[in-house]
Amino acid sequence: MNDENWKEEYKKLKSLRPYQIKLLEEGATSLSQAWLLNSMWCEWKEIKAMTETNLPSIEVFSVGTPMDPWEG
Repeated sequence: MNDENWKEEYKKLKSLRPYQIKLLEEGATSLSQAWLLNSMWCEWKEIKAMTETNLPSIEVFSVGTPMDPWEG
């Protein structure tokens, strides 16, 4: 998904309280609501970054094999 529909994706990823869902659907009408909305957006970005991160593969060595691939 892209950044334009982050609110729908966030609702699927998190268990939200009714006021959070209402805020996502209707938008902020005060400064404190804008802070909360921004907090949810930042959390969504962190979750998205974690799920899209490609971790390096780790080779598993058997017992008796050298740990250094250059050792014979």
